[in-house]
Amino acid sequence: MGHLIKVQNLRRCQEAAPAESPSLWTELESLPRHIVFDMDGMDRSRAFVRDVKRLVVKVGTAVVTRADGRLALGRLGALCEQIKELNSQGYEVIVVSSGAVGLGRQRLRYRRLVNSSFADLQKPQVELDGKACAAVGQNCLMALYDTLFNQLDITSAQLLVTDNDFRDRDFRNQLSETLKSLLKLKVIPIFNENDAVSTREAPYEDLSGIFWDNDSLAALLALELKADLLVLLSDVEGLYSGPPSDPKSKLIHTYIKERHQGEITFGDKSRVGRGGMTAKVKAAVSAASAGIPVVITSGYAAENIIKVLQGERIGTLFHQNAHLWAPVKEVDAREMAVAARESSRKLQALSSHDRRKILLDIADALEANEKLINSENEADVAAAQQAGYEKSLIARLALKPGKISSLANSIRVLANMEDPIGHIVKRTQLADGLVLEKTSSPLGVLLIVFESRPEALVQIASLAIRSGNGLLLKGGKEAKRSNAILHQIITTAIPDSVGGKLIGLVTSRDEIPDLLKLDDVIDLVIPRGSNKLVSQIKNSTKIPVLGHADGICHVYIDKSANMDMAKRIVMDAKVDYPAACNAMETLLVHEDLVQNARLNELIVDLQIEGVTLYGGPRASSLLKIPQVGSFHHEYNSLACTIEFVDDVYAAIDHIHQHGSAHTDCIISEDNEVAEVFLRQVDSAAVFHNASTRFCDGARFGLGAEVGISTGRIHARGPVGVEGLLTTRWILRGTGQVVDGDRGLVYTHKDLTIES
Repeated sequence: MGHLIKVQNLRRCQEAAPAESPSLWTELESLPRHIVFDMDGMDRSRAFVRDVKRLVVKVGTAVVTRADGRLALGRLGALCEQIKELNSQGYEVIVVSSGAVGLGRQRLRYRRLVNSSFADLQKPQVELDGKACAAVGQNCLMALYDTLFNQLDITSAQLLVTDNDFRDRDFRNQLSETLKSLLKLKVIPIFNENDAVSTREAPYEDLSGIFWDNDSLAALLALELKADLLVLLSDVEGLYSGPPSDPKSKLIHTYIKERHQGEITFGDKSRVGRGGMTAKVKAAVSAASAGIPVVITSGYAAENIIKVLQGERIGTLFHQNAHLWAPVKEVDAREMAVAARESSRKLQALSSHDRRKILLDIADALEANEKLINSENEADVAAAQQAGYEKSLIARLALKPGKISSLANSIRVLANMEDPIGHIVKRTQLADGLVLEKTSSPLGVLLIVFESRPEALVQIASLAIRSGNGLLLKGGKEAKRSNAILHQIITTAIPDSVGGKLIGLVTSRDEIPDLLKLDDVIDLVIPRGSNKLVSQIKNSTKIPVLGHADGICHVYIDKSANMDMAKRIVMDAKVDYPAACNAMETLLVHEDLVQNARLNELIVDLQIEGVTLYGGPRASSLLKIPQVGSFHHEYNSLACTIEFVDDVYAAIDHIHQHGSAHTDCIISEDNEVAEVFLRQVDSAAVFHNASTRFCDGARFGLGAEVGISTGRIHARGPVGVEGLLTTRWILRGTGQVVDGDRGLVYTHKDLTIES
């Protein structure tokens, strides 16, 4: 069992209570998850603590007493001052304090010495009874707490409990009511195990009960009282990889069971307590696995509890989701790409049903971890705001409410589509008994470089899995937390038969140049970002590049347009999501509409929505708005350019000269004019009487998109599953040979493709 304790021990009293009775026990899955440490904690010190109101603080014997067994008045006084500060800030603090047995033993030894004759001292000394020590020491301990808290104008209360108490439903209900009253009155409850009357035969060794020391009691109370955080104070800074006295030992900032359980070497037990760090780790693992965040930190430092609540990265964190925050192991760029290719071949070998199940599992995992994802995304957004990033970037960075559910549903749509791999595109009989099939096939390994949008990672990953491709992802540094948690959740849902290395997350910009050299392993690069990013990648690699540089989308209002329709389309194209690449950046208007009142209404409505208007040479003069410096400009914000043009042909010329071949739209009731526009505008997507915002993989029914390509090879527009496939030829014969083409009659007959 290693360093773990059985969680069912802590649940035992829950199971003992009738289901219909009021109980303190909560559904473990619904317990709050409030602490999220920096995922690149190897080089950062910040932590994020949210919504903590009730915390349990366990004070170890080594904190309460000095090395000689006497009270550590300075440490205890500083602890009480921290608790007083937290109490005044509205926190509900519950203390579990050890130290009674040690204090009692020290007091009784002194009394025995004072009352002994010289003859008594010559006799063998009998060890003092532990229960008597506990009874005497508890009185001393509480007297001290009472005195210290009184000096701080705080009232404390003593609650002594035993293991058997928690088997009694009425006791637990009464405990709950008592705690509610005390906390409402801002009284500090101080718990201790009542060793003086404990019925356990071996109170220091017996681990069979509901709790067996004050560390496990603190964990139990944190669950029982629905605490938001458990802090275990020790005589060292936290959990180390080995004995703290060993200079080779390193402080573990976040405990990850899968990594640390077999690696930690514990030192000696506490000099005065029952189990020292071993007991604390057992209790912390148990509480964390049940949903209570735990921090083990030093009780010697005067402000450590407050520092934890302020988000400082001190001590060791135990958290239910810690395994999701494990930093990605640094691997060589080639190694990462080769691993992705090997995993993609394993993926392709699976049945269509199994590949579909992977996507459904990912969708479920995303929804199950929505709070965690949003928490990490909020941290990214806050950091971006603090760093002074542009509002357009922050808008792309933020995951709006409901976004995770929307992404999960898009993945399910993708999963339920027809399997794209191995689809027969064409069957031809080359000769009698010789049949050639052209079939769809994965490209191989994709390298996607994207900026800002964390949802792009989910879309790209799901498309890669559906199309059987390996994937390497490099997101923008501003979305580092969001990308890391999404990557961890997705790869955890991939079965071991394929392996999480199917999707590699590139964490450093320095790795990109090395990856761009791997044209023998990586088959396609898809950059999603600025024109500068795309240009740099195209100039740095021999690997084919698919993507678009700018999203300079136009809407042209023809003189025949229905102005009510034009207003709806323009407002949607600009205001619905201005940071999107398919948002309108330039509004072209037929010159005959210059004096149209409805056009003026449209312009006013744009301004009311907060859109900043810039004009071309003609529009700036006529509309009295600032003149734009360049028509080739992507705002990605509530701003756009307006210009008047002579007719549809002038609009087409303008789009070809200043556009980016992304998405362009005409609003017209004249179908002949509309057809001219649709045929002649050379963009990836061209619309008639529809918002440019429809240019999207999900809206096109592709399930999702890996990006939008404005190139011409090999995919164009929103790139879904089909854009991530190539073809391969399969020839089925009956022993034919070429032999100079003698004796073989070629028929080249098209055959029916069987469904």
